[in-house]
Amino acid sequence: MIRNTIKLSFVAFLLPGMLYAQNIKKLSLQEAIELGISNSKNLKLSQSKIDEAVSKLASVKDNALPTASASFLYNHAEIPTNKLSIGGADPINLPNRADAFIGTAAVEQLVYGGGKLKYAEASTKLLTDVARLDADKNKEEVSYAVINTYYSLFKVLQSKKVVAQNLESIAGQLKQSQRFFEQGIVTKNDVLRFQLQQANVSLTEMEIENNRKVINYNLDILLGLDENTDIEIADPDNALKPVSPLTSYIDLALSNRQELKQADLQNKVADMNIKSIQANTIPTVGVGANLYYINPSGKFIPPTNQYIVPMTLGANISWNIGSLWTNKNKVTEARIQQKNVGIQKDILSDQVKTEINKNYQDYQLALNKIKVLETSIAQATENDNLLASKYKNNVASAIDRIDAETLLYQAKINLELAKADAGLAYYTLLKSTGKIAQ
Repeated sequence: MIRNTIKLSFVAFLLPGMLYAQNIKKLSLQEAIELGISNSKNLKLSQSKIDEAVSKLASVKDNALPTASASFLYNHAEIPTNKLSIGGADPINLPNRADAFIGTAAVEQLVYGGGKLKYAEASTKLLTDVARLDADKNKEEVSYAVINTYYSLFKVLQSKKVVAQNLESIAGQLKQSQRFFEQGIVTKNDVLRFQLQQANVSLTEMEIENNRKVINYNLDILLGLDENTDIEIADPDNALKPVSPLTSYIDLALSNRQELKQADLQNKVADMNIKSIQANTIPTVGVGANLYYINPSGKFIPPTNQYIVPMTLGANISWNIGSLWTNKNKVTEARIQQKNVGIQKDILSDQVKTEINKNYQDYQLALNKIKVLETSIAQATENDNLLASKYKNNVASAIDRIDAETLLYQAKINLELAKADAGLAYYTLLKSTGKIAQ
């Protein structure tokens, strides 16, 4: 019994750790992007809009099919006054009641409608392509949101590593200062300064951990993971990407940005709208067939020769002649709308160029910051080593020693953040070209 109790206690002790281990998920940047795309609710909504556009296109195509209708009528009449006399003629005797069955069936096909069906189908197909481009744009946005959050988590974790190293170093310095104090080499105030530095860095560590939890939760939601999942990220590729000339990024954006492609499609839609309006002035041609069943016998199945089934075939040509002068202003309005689409594309093109230039300069700045910080770390390391030696020899004060160490670890944190910022700046530049995945 005691043995079983010990086993249960041991399992109970291990269970929280086992559950925690199950909630850790290691993800590379590419895996996170793929997971975000597959679980994005926005992309599912975009796909629904595409399906809606495809369904509408199918409905427009159905308008080219022939129409058919059928009806069947039963009519019963009571004739209380069934004798009719007109002038001096012999009276006409009618039955007391009468029944009749009448059925009709018709098929009609529009042969030529001035091209309106063709233009409607082409216009709807273009709008379907616009919906697909909109989905591509949302996919780019989702990918960038994942990249941005992933790099934010990476920056926090890198800062946490540097702070942990700083705390470890401070602990060593504190231990050394206590030993020096016991030997009478330093004062109690020096020991207190190291303890104060340790407390301040510990507070920084707490703030970083709080930020990590917030960003981790946001990334869980973005990727569609359980909200209690701790994401263990692989270091993104921090190799500095070479920079091409600014014009190459602008050219890439002008040929790939979804907004500009959508503007081109909207221009084609506007052109189809003009042609559809112009088609109102063209005559339409249709053919049809009608079948009638007339049974005045009063019986559902009439005797022979007491019903008729006439059939008709016909063709019709109709022309709204008034449209020749009433349609002109509609065409003018449609042409103005098409012109507005072209102007909007020009505005978008200018906005894309300025966005590309800003992101290009930001990436250049991020690269330059890394070079400066690498130099500052070399200088801070040399300064820290010098002050560490002086402090051991009781030549430098505790304040000087702490300041030198603080500068070194701050430079290390700044470098890690700068590398992450450069990686994100590169993806931001790619996003502005419309091709975030290369």
